[in-house]
Amino acid sequence: MLKVLERYRAVFPETDLSQLCALDGEVFKRIQNRRTFRIERDGRAFFVKCHHGVGWREIIKNLLMLKQPVLGAMNEWLAILRLHELGIETMQPVAVGVHGSNPASQDSVLVTEALGDCMSLENYCRGWSAAPPSVAVKRLLIRRLAQIARRLHQNGVNHRDFYLCHFLLGQPWDGDEAGLHLYLIDLHRVQRRKQTPRRWAVKDVGSLWFSAREIDLPLTRADLLRFMREYSGIDLRETLRRDADFWTAVRRRADALYATRPVLQRDEA
Repeated sequence: MLKVLERYRAVFPETDLSQLCALDGEVFKRIQNRRTFRIERDGRAFFVKCHHGVGWREIIKNLLMLKQPVLGAMNEWLAILRLHELGIETMQPVAVGVHGSNPASQDSVLVTEALGDCMSLENYCRGWSAAPPSVAVKRLLIRRLAQIARRLHQNGVNHRDFYLCHFLLGQPWDGDEAGLHLYLIDLHRVQRRKQTPRRWAVKDVGSLWFSAREIDLPLTRADLLRFMREYSGIDLRETLRRDADFWTAVRRRADALYATRPVLQRDEA
């Protein structure tokens, strides 16, 4: 099965996922059973992500660890569509394909349109210790990150790799709110439910806090409180009283990741 969205069918006439995965392109990432490469067609750039069967050992290992195994491209496709429904900026879906019914040997492909000129938020913020941004820029980014996290979690979505490096900042950006485009990417491990379990919300927010600490962002107590207020959507005093256990768990998650950072593999966190 290969599904190409109608507006891209003239650009992608392929009828089988094997045809897409056989294309030549600039390889951006190769991890175990996944390969992501960039191609150009019709004057536009696209990313093709090919998944190959993970095997029963990997599936059973994840289930024993109470983790949802990532079987292929369809999960990311559905996550992209869900984020668009929620008004969260992310990749533009183009095509998805799945071959085989055996989850251990299933092959799949995902095609997205390149986002254009972007910089990871991790790289954008990395120099803040030496050259701090304006107060307005820092507060705006904190507010936008909290809003994205709140919208995800309030709608039953959690990311599982919620780090600054998985946010792309549209370039150029002059610090104005109207021109701010913050794209959330790497959605292959996203989980979707009616409600987000507390532990997964803790892991997302704790991972975000950890990634800020990892690159030594000069965040003040006021910055953290501002995030907490925006994320909760209620008065700061109320969230500190009502959600005290949640925020304590978030801090512990960030501390635990920070303590193990030399050996941390983000895709396994």
